[in-house]
Amino acid sequence: MRCPHCGSLDDKVVDSRTLASGDATRRRRVCNACGFRFTSYERIDDKPFMVVKRDGRREPFDRAKIERGIQRALEKRPVSQMSIEGLVNEIEDRIAMEGRMNREMPASSIGDMVLERLAEMDQVAYVRFASVYRHFSNLEEFIAEIQKLGRSIDD
Repeated sequence: MRCPHCGSLDDKVVDSRTLASGDATRRRRVCNACGFRFTSYERIDDKPFMVVKRDGRREPFDRAKIERGIQRALEKRPVSQMSIEGLVNEIEDRIAMEGRMNREMPASSIGDMVLERLAEMDQVAYVRFASVYRHFSNLEEFIAEIQKLGRSIDD
């Protein structure tokens, strides 16, 4: 495993845990060259799960895409990296459970899962993600989404 801090390939595993779902192993590592601590995840690589895009195209599921979108939405917000990783893991597990039978899922369902969890975690991040994901065409649509968020919080 290459150290993300110094690039060295010399590291050791200091802790290993299987995630609750049993689908991955989380390993805490320390670089022997610089002492930097980092986390790696080991997953089984099976037949790719396909995401059906709005225009009907299919592409393999990419966990990194969800993680990038969530990272951008939560940028400069008071949410820890561990919370973000937990959120991404939770969404990935839900996708795997719901798509187990047909191995496909619409991108809109995945986006809705992310929005649902972001609404619970951080409302500013929810609005940021929704503004990109929902492709608002005017200010009124954007305001309506914020008002909908406000109503769901009041309920």
